[in-house]
Amino acid sequence: MDEPLLELRDLSKEYSDAGAVRQVLCGVNAHVAAGEAVAVRGPSGSGKTTLLNLIAGIDEPSSGEVLLEGRPLSALPPAQRTRLRRERMGFVFQFFNLIPTLSVLENVLLPAELAGMPASQARRRALHLLQSVGLDGRAGAFPDVLSGGEQQRVALARALVTRPSLILADEPTGNLDAANGEMVMNLLLDLVRRHGSSLVLVTHSRRVAARLDRVLRIENGRLVREDPSSAAAAPRRGDLGVSRAAPDAD
Repeated sequence: MDEPLLELRDLSKEYSDAGAVRQVLCGVNAHVAAGEAVAVRGPSGSGKTTLLNLIAGIDEPSSGEVLLEGRPLSALPPAQRTRLRRERMGFVFQFFNLIPTLSVLENVLLPAELAGMPASQARRRALHLLQSVGLDGRAGAFPDVLSGGEQQRVALARALVTRPSLILADEPTGNLDAANGEMVMNLLLDLVRRHGSSLVLVTHSRRVAARLDRVLRIENGRLVREDPSSAAAAPRRGDLGVSRAAPDAD
């Protein structure tokens, strides 16, 4: 069996709350294969965002290990974990997190610049991604003149500009209406399939979760496979309603 792109080994996280210990995650074990899209569901406060922060190396586990491409994050000093996030991970948030003083193109370029990508390559890649999400005509616009759906499409382009191996998405449709949410999911799945990235997506929506390859649920601090009968019937991997476009340009 090929080594998974992402592996969680006995991952636990606890916090001190007014002198008491609050256990959020307890002995989480999971893996995500290269190119696989996995949804994580669970009620508010169950630890979904905490799990994403641990995977990203933003937070440190109380015990256990996160391995990305076979490398344990705990073995990396903070500066190397930051570099790993910049080069190997992409992030999509519920509230877009675009920088208001930067244009659309500049927002997309920023992760590539921080990762040290050559300027000409970064610009070519950013413009290609903006075209892929239907915003090539808005490259010079600023976020405050964009709709919510357009801002999230910019965020998708930004997340993929460095060609990351792993995309982490935290409720990417949670701040959008149904039509824009459907459009963003179509684009997200299309882009990650074309690029070959793995996707870990946190969502409350059973409909969104059912479109991914697997659905996991946080219950009592542990990750369990969600019973397919509790969610909408998931389409087959080859029937996700996404295009079979050619790979992205460099």
